[in-house]
Amino acid sequence: MNYWLATPYYLVKDLVQKGHVRSIKAKKNILASIVIKGCSVAISLALVPLTINYISPSGYGIWLTLSAIVSWFSFFDIGMTQGLRNKFAEAKAKDDTESAQSYVSTAFAVIAIIFSAAWLLFLAVNQFLDWSQILGVEQSMRGEISMLATIVFTYFCLQFVLRIITTVITADQQPAKASVIDMLGQLLALIIIFVLVYTTSGSLINLGLALCIAPLVVLGVANIYFFRGPYKVFRPSLAKVNLSHAKGLFGLGAVFFVIQLSGIIQYETANLIISRNFGPSEVTSYNIVFRYFGILNMVFAIFLTPFWSASTEAFLNKDMKWIRSSIQKYNWLNMALMLAGTVMLLFSEQVYTLWLGKGTVEIDFMLSFWGFMFFAVSMFGSKYVSLLNGISALRLQFLSCLISPFIYILTVLILIKYYNMGVYSVFIGAIIANFNAFILAPIQYYKIIVQNKRGIWIR
Repeated sequence: MNYWLATPYYLVKDLVQKGHVRSIKAKKNILASIVIKGCSVAISLALVPLTINYISPSGYGIWLTLSAIVSWFSFFDIGMTQGLRNKFAEAKAKDDTESAQSYVSTAFAVIAIIFSAAWLLFLAVNQFLDWSQILGVEQSMRGEISMLATIVFTYFCLQFVLRIITTVITADQQPAKASVIDMLGQLLALIIIFVLVYTTSGSLINLGLALCIAPLVVLGVANIYFFRGPYKVFRPSLAKVNLSHAKGLFGLGAVFFVIQLSGIIQYETANLIISRNFGPSEVTSYNIVFRYFGILNMVFAIFLTPFWSASTEAFLNKDMKWIRSSIQKYNWLNMALMLAGTVMLLFSEQVYTLWLGKGTVEIDFMLSFWGFMFFAVSMFGSKYVSLLNGISALRLQFLSCLISPFIYILTVLILIKYYNMGVYSVFIGAIIANFNAFILAPIQYYKIIVQNKRGIWIR
């Protein structure tokens, strides 16, 4: 092997193979995830201009807004997938294969029942909804958008059941494999849309079918492969559905449900607020900024994802030293990404032009600035939240989530109505409402891990 190629190779290999078994597993997944997420970012960036050119900036804004509204219905999950993640990780840490399979089987059964009922309810209600009025668009688009809503909601219900496999893989501290599934779904969607651009005229229905069917196909294949192969011992079975385990999933899931619902209200209403106050085209501008600076969050998530389930195992084994060391490393990564984000902000206008084409979408610098600040704050707090989620210390997060959505909506509406602020007010409101992540969670981490406090801190 060439010297200049061999030296970095052996340096990386030596770095990966040093440390605790838990750390080695995490580092291998991080390296794999960097490559996979890099491909995902490239695909995601390619999808935006391709989609905008296919259906126009206004049409793309309609798609984004409708998708956000439908995603609100994720509260039907009542936090069970997150509860499954913790319970599965705990069972694996104790080598309790039977309980792990029972948790998977029970989660499959309950979520399938819940989302089947939700789908039937939506079909009954959808015919009475005036989507053109809800989204603030022309009345002539009512039928088309109603059909699109049915497609998106059907996809949403199916993928919630099928994505249990990615929850299991992630709980097993192998998030890179879960990322491959998501990446392949994106790639298939990109290929389909590329074909549509050259074979059909712009259509919201065609776009919805492409973006919904592609990931479902990949998820279906993944379920067959993993549950017949590497995860055969955890394959869902009706005989393994256990109501006592369902109670455990519901108990932990109920807390995650409130947390998830808070996030849905806090973030997914952004597109609707923007569409109704500034128009669908501004939804596109907001989402371009969100995607652009979201690259920082995606990079951080590559390193952070293994930490949730790894911290569950470390806390059960009372390995506080490993947890403290991990948090310190994430702090250094936060600072590095802040510097990278500053460079991204300074050159944002040039990047938008290169990415989307000159004059395609006009984006105010203040929108970019506050988008960067939002992700900077989110990244800082997410490592503490991930740890607390992993050890099921959710009480304070639960309480804060009871009020944060109201703080968010009130702040955004005041900034728009009384201070005439632009679309960036959505980012400002999200930062303020996220006080748990950058204030409460770091304090809670310090109390539990550093000072070994219990009581309300660990609940």
